[in-house]
Amino acid sequence: MDGLGDRPLKDLNGMTPLQAAKTPNMDKMAEKGINGLMDSIKPGIIPGSDTAHISILGYDPYEIYTGRGPFEASGVGVDILPGDIAFRCNFSTADNNKIITDRRAGRIRDGTKDIINTLNEMVIEEYEDVKIIFKESTGHRAVLVLRSEGDESLSDAVSDADPKNEGKPPKIVFPTDDTKEAVRTADILNKVVNKSYEMIKNHPVNQEREKNGEPPANIIVPRGAGAVPEVEPINEKYNLNSVCIAETGLIMGIGRFAGMDIIEVDGATGGTDTNLDNIIDEIVKHATGDEYNFLLINIDGADEAGHDGSFEEKLEFIEKVDKVVIKKLLEIEDCYIILTADHSTPISRMDHTADPVPIIINGPEVRIDNVNEFNEIEAHKGGLCRIRGSDVMDILMDLMNNSSKFGA
Repeated sequence: MDGLGDRPLKDLNGMTPLQAAKTPNMDKMAEKGINGLMDSIKPGIIPGSDTAHISILGYDPYEIYTGRGPFEASGVGVDILPGDIAFRCNFSTADNNKIITDRRAGRIRDGTKDIINTLNEMVIEEYEDVKIIFKESTGHRAVLVLRSEGDESLSDAVSDADPKNEGKPPKIVFPTDDTKEAVRTADILNKVVNKSYEMIKNHPVNQEREKNGEPPANIIVPRGAGAVPEVEPINEKYNLNSVCIAETGLIMGIGRFAGMDIIEVDGATGGTDTNLDNIIDEIVKHATGDEYNFLLINIDGADEAGHDGSFEEKLEFIEKVDKVVIKKLLEIEDCYIILTADHSTPISRMDHTADPVPIIINGPEVRIDNVNEFNEIEAHKGGLCRIRGSDVMDILMDLMNNSSKFGA
């Protein structure tokens, strides 16, 4: 559960949303399993969803992480090539002075494909040898890929355009090293941001949104530049047949780079309005079939509620996942189920923190401890104690009898 972890809140009498939520099925899972706390990367390091998943899947994020963009682009189906530079983007709302008034354009759900079709006509006159590729992702998310089709290369050594907060214009992108490739890429990106506003501010989708009192998606704000990384396929690394069931392009992209099959779920939005019934149906189908023996599942709504600062939505979504998803997971026999989060997204911070997250492992011959509630506070009493994300696959492979002895 993406962003599940949190901090105590006065509004919840000093409890976290997970503590305050009614989660009988998660608590049953805790009672039947071994519990602990997990630092996705290591204590005190604030993880992104990307670096956290990379670590939990057994890769070293410090070695293979080049930036979020390539994973996001791959996840939404863009075939990125060596030399491409990819960015994660937001559809945002800007006023007439290009001040960002809503970083997520009212969490737009519909019409982004039509806006992207317009943006894909973009050409920067000074850089006609650079192909500009946009692709919509879920909700307010999108990707941008810059591809040099001439002799001059591009670089991922550039800063973000995202101002991170409303009330500010997009940041001026600057090179983070002194190479001519970085200088060139930064200049292109600044021109792309400005031209995006000119191209889509009067788009029919945005005219309709403004007519309905909704924030228009009238500017693209890129961040997370990255070049194409090299990743050892997870099926070879651990001798698995793996599949990823996720809601967002980022997590699907990580799955694709790791060589996993991808299952896209109808109605999966990445928000609290996601179709959990369809998600659990896909999980059960593939967890009980013969094709795969490893599933990576990411459900994102708790993270969205955390970023929005809504403890009511986060608590309600946790309870919904417990009722719809976890209840059916408990019915699956003869498999190992690990329930955890990639990071904490506390309501009070509205962003990721380094607070460790609770983790449970259920399955055959697991050493059951005395913990009977699933939350950030009770988890520390469990038999797993405190582990790192990079430990998870080694623990799981040992439980699955899929490991070899180290030494004589």
